[in-house]
Amino acid sequence: MTNSIMVGMAEVKICHTPEGVLTALGLGSCIGVCALDPVAHVTGMAHIVLPKSMGGDTTLGKFADTGVPLLLQEMEKRGARSSRIRFALVGGAQLFSFQGANTRLDVGVRNIQAVQAELAERRLNVVAEDVGGKSGRTVYLNMEGVVRVRVVGQNEYELVNLAQNSERTFRPLAKVA
Repeated sequence: MTNSIMVGMAEVKICHTPEGVLTALGLGSCIGVCALDPVAHVTGMAHIVLPKSMGGDTTLGKFADTGVPLLLQEMEKRGARSSRIRFALVGGAQLFSFQGANTRLDVGVRNIQAVQAELAERRLNVVAEDVGGKSGRTVYLNMEGVVRVRVVGQNEYELVNLAQNSERTFRPLAKVA
């Protein structure tokens, strides 16, 4: 029996039960950061809403610069080691187009860049991405490390199994500068 654990906007959730499935519904410009330590059997997911905190909002899971460290901290409390954790990133779409608008309105691209920078700064292992584009997504992460993605108007598919050592998977749907 599957136990779906919803990861809402600005939330970080951890799972270490065999039947648990972390789920982030309706990722538009948000990023679902999926993580697995295959040795400690701990999964985690952050639902990142914005790239950078400005000090006023104390919802740590909301921002890339505070949500990624919180995800790592919570996983490490349950026995994970950052050097073993493998990551997949999903989301970062640009759902609305603004003609001639400032690129600061492209929150999806800014979120992608911010999450990638946070993980790269810590030299963490991102093995799969399905980011950008113009369609919303839902992401699922089970305890075996399987990351499944459902794109609006398309069939659900397996992006990656984080428990397996495989080549990097990248589904570029939009260029990220």
